[in-house]
Amino acid sequence: MSDALLEVEVAYAEPQRVIVKRFQFAPGAVAADALRLAALDPDFAGVHVSNSPFGIFGTVVRSDVALQDGDRIEIYRPLEADPKAARRARASQSRR
Repeated sequence: MSDALLEVEVAYAEPQRVIVKRFQFAPGAVAADALRLAALDPDFAGVHVSNSPFGIFGTVVRSDVALQDGDRIEIYRPLEADPKAARRARASQSRR
């Protein structure tokens, strides 16, 4: 087993800004460890890291999933509108 540090990215995106930070962890670290460290980073100020859903490369995961070198944890923000309702509204507008 290697003692090399794991390099993991934590990402968050809004329409006007994107935050991507790299952190290093000892082997055995879990997603919750990365989220705790991101919450302390000033770049993530205003992001509700502890209450937001998250995933690794687009797949929602639990906070106890073990990190792998090169993982990207994505913090998801709430949807502004229900996708089905938005699609219906666009379709209704185009019919008029």
